[in-house]
Amino acid sequence: MLLSDKYPFLTEYFTRALTEKTRALPQSILFYGNDINAQYTLATEIARLLNCKADKKDDCDCLNCRWIRENAHPAVLTISRIDNKPEDDDSKTVISIKQSQMIKEMLLSESEFHRVFIFCDRDNDGNPAGLNQTNFQAETANSLLKIIEEPQPGVTFIFLTRYIEDLLSTIISRSQCFFVPSFKAVNKSYDCINDIFTDYFNYKRSEVFDISEKLNELTKSYQLVEILDGIQNYILEVIKTNPSNTELIRHIKYVEDAKKQAKLGIRPVNIFDELCLKLIH
Repeated sequence: MLLSDKYPFLTEYFTRALTEKTRALPQSILFYGNDINAQYTLATEIARLLNCKADKKDDCDCLNCRWIRENAHPAVLTISRIDNKPEDDDSKTVISIKQSQMIKEMLLSESEFHRVFIFCDRDNDGNPAGLNQTNFQAETANSLLKIIEEPQPGVTFIFLTRYIEDLLSTIISRSQCFFVPSFKAVNKSYDCINDIFTDYFNYKRSEVFDISEKLNELTKSYQLVEILDGIQNYILEVIKTNPSNTELIRHIKYVEDAKKQAKLGIRPVNIFDELCLKLIH
């Protein structure tokens, strides 16, 4: 399916911005929503249109378009905790100050291309993931503010995240924000916690830390967010047969709070301890 079919408003907006003088392309763009892969595709398509030397069609095979599709363009860089690190940068979990300095040094020289910097994270499989204040910390973000606020001509910054509030307000205020809807099927499975957490409302208070420990053990096989999603999916399934149970609604909120803690980098064992104390009485 073409991008224009999935995201007609966004593709029309950026196409017009790239082809008409009446609407300028924002020089700092923030995409948000659950589908980071879709955001990344949109970001690279914008980079392609900015650098295409031919007809800008979807199937254009000019050198710039090929380079961008192959993630090999010298002026279109993905900036993440693992992409485009300077040789002396040994940071592994964050976008670093050294990467910020690298970008600033690149911008000291002229380029025949339109430079596009796509900021994101990577998951354990190398897929694009969303920025947050753990992987894109205040020190690095603030070091970029000057070049984002007063960018050179021919430079565009694009930030990818799940939630706007996951980024510093100073980045948000300097960017034009666009929601990218997700077309991925929502996973409603709770198989990962099935043997541990189903019927949790029947557990005794004395079992809280045993259950928490078992959930923490699951992190050896599953990502923390998958476990929390599983707990939430199970509670949602229980609500279907108990729609008037307001306590279950509160439990959903407790899991959402746990997800926010996970994004802040709080240790899973601490998250599970607190969550189980709230859910098990």
